[in-house]
Amino acid sequence: MPSAPLRVAVVCSSNQNRSMEAHNILSKRGFSVRSFGTGTHVKLPGPAPDKPNVYDFKTTYDQMYNDLLRKDKELYTQNGILHMLDRNKRIKPRPERFQNCKDVFDLILTCEERVYDQVVEDLNSREQETCQPVHVINVDIQDNHEEATLGAFLICELCQCV
Repeated sequence: MPSAPLRVAVVCSSNQNRSMEAHNILSKRGFSVRSFGTGTHVKLPGPAPDKPNVYDFKTTYDQMYNDLLRKDKELYTQNGILHMLDRNKRIKPRPERFQNCKDVFDLILTCEERVYDQVVEDLNSREQETCQPVHVINVDIQDNHEEATLGAFLICELCQCV
């Protein structure tokens, strides 16, 4: 009897770079995957480290793209943010917050220790409905484009082993 496909969630802070790169790779490899963030807001780099672009999770990737295009096309093209948002909007309409999703997953992969702690805390605070076990694994990935790509392939390899 064939087993059901592995239900995978990939979680970072803002559901922008690391989780979306892994979502992209896993989806192309045929996995049943969703991606999320755990932050209270979506944060993207701004013109200075102390001036990030902050969005609500209800903001679509397309709206973020157009906002940054309007603010400084050259800066956000050069630092890769527009390219990243373009990829994201081809995968799904907007970032999603893990704490707002009640779907069941077999495997939840987080991209940094702080996000792992937030996911485990949220899962422990939920009312148990199915009592189905879930594996939560952290894969520390630096939040830059190169590391996100390498991390996505590591996550994919891990999922293939499971």
